[in-house]
Amino acid sequence: MSEFKASLVDLYTGRSSRSVWFRYGLLAFDLATISYFIVVTPFPPSEFAPSISVILGVIILLDFIARFWIALDKAEHLGHIYVWADAIVLVSLFLNSFIPLDLSFLRILRGLRLGHSVYLLKDLRASSVFFRMREEPIVAFVNLFVFVFVTTSAVYTLFVKVNKGVEGYVDALYFTVTTLTTTGYGDITPTTTNSKLVAVLIMVVGVSLFVQLARAIVMPPKVRHSCQSCGLERHDTDAVHCKHCGAVVRIETGGAT
Repeated sequence: MSEFKASLVDLYTGRSSRSVWFRYGLLAFDLATISYFIVVTPFPPSEFAPSISVILGVIILLDFIARFWIALDKAEHLGHIYVWADAIVLVSLFLNSFIPLDLSFLRILRGLRLGHSVYLLKDLRASSVFFRMREEPIVAFVNLFVFVFVTTSAVYTLFVKVNKGVEGYVDALYFTVTTLTTTGYGDITPTTTNSKLVAVLIMVVGVSLFVQLARAIVMPPKVRHSCQSCGLERHDTDAVHCKHCGAVVRIETGGAT
């Protein structure tokens, strides 16, 4: 392994403070880019938008290549949902100008990395008691948040023809949430075959994610810790023994194990 590759492996997977801060830096970048992609959706592209897209695309591409290069099992790595999400984001950033359909709403899929990045989750479990105690509802909320805003941006881009701008985006958000919650006030309704199919998709997927979030909130909190004996992943927060096999489990706490 080259020295450069070894350094990358340490940055992306290591436990040193430098590695952890590097991954938190990537988290900050992810949060900033997701916020940017959401905020700019209702507004006409500025003269700086293409340059910003290229800069963000290059950074995401370098991160994408680095993660793939250092992966021990590249086939397994390509199976992660956030890897596919990043690939779709890269397509929307670099090829959107060459495709008749506006794919900019797909960039918000970048948010899936927040709830599915393995090493980021490990860092948060190790450094934050709050996250460790509430991991399931936080991840479920992130999944629902990403779905709502990807769908809102898609509805705004593909179906809002009259009220463009912030007002149209709020209408798209309103339609998404009322459809997801099956409230259906009837003031905004799908009229075309495509829009009706999108509404069906919102209800099927959105309700599932909403139920998952509600279940994660209502159920007693569990911590993620793999039992060395049977492999059970979920345990009570104060567990000393595995409920499945009875083996001793040493769950990480605030600095101790």
